[in-house]
Amino acid sequence: MLLGYSDILNSMDAGATTKITINNRRIQRSQFEKTNMIPLMSDRLDRYRNEYNAILERNANLSCGIVQDKYLTVTVEKKTLEEARGYFTRVEGAFRTLFAELGSDLYEVNDEEKLRMIYDFFHRGNEDDFRYDRILNAKRGHDFKIAIAPQSMEFRNDHFKMDGRYGRVLYLKDYANFIKDSFIAELTDIDRNLMLSIDAEPIPMDKAVRQGENKLLALETNISNWQRKQNQNNNFSATVPYDMERQREESREFLNDLVSRDQRMIPALITMVHSADTKEQLDADIRQQWCDSPLYRT
Repeated sequence: MLLGYSDILNSMDAGATTKITINNRRIQRSQFEKTNMIPLMSDRLDRYRNEYNAILERNANLSCGIVQDKYLTVTVEKKTLEEARGYFTRVEGAFRTLFAELGSDLYEVNDEEKLRMIYDFFHRGNEDDFRYDRILNAKRGHDFKIAIAPQSMEFRNDHFKMDGRYGRVLYLKDYANFIKDSFIAELTDIDRNLMLSIDAEPIPMDKAVRQGENKLLALETNISNWQRKQNQNNNFSATVPYDMERQREESREFLNDLVSRDQRMIPALITMVHSADTKEQLDADIRQQWCDSPLYRT
């Protein structure tokens, strides 16, 4: 599975930006019944339908009604619409094949579904009030933002207020040398409305190799200067400091990944938007869930 996910990352185009979004949203009961439960048919099989619906409802209560959606967004600049359509068709086919190898499926999200996702985040508790008619809005000259925008937004130094709700944006500032595979799952494992995004913008292979070579050359220069100073002090048996030697090994391994193992250099930015009903609840959630993680407030 790790190798399959690595293939997905390496398939990202250097000329495009790829965003992975994890959206925790609270599903309304009416929507849950419409999309998940089996309607009763007034026949002898209704008892099985009731049993199945009861299982679904029990599982939903265990998760506090929180549903987690995952989105993959690709953004690219092309000269013409035809070029963009051809590019997205090719990228979609490649991602479908790679995700199928992991046992997952992709489907394209239409305009209404995109707007509903944003509306649900802006209007928690009023998800069933979403209405959008593209043709009617076009006749009236209304912008699509009218259908999803909140009534009011206020921004402070460490939080923002949106229709009476409070929110905060966090970002990953420092990356550790080793990150567990459950890192993202732990960040999103909370029964609150939140949206975590990973923005990845791959660097072209020639530029990545050149950066790796320049970094390795700079390290070798620093090591040579250090050894020269030791020799001037008649310390001919001194060994290279551990941090310099470790940086040299990591730089060489990084170059080997690029040149020999066909890996990509992909800078990533991890951000997370978290919201709560009150400022006190917002601060409590931050302390409880993320106080020990290397996340810092914007």
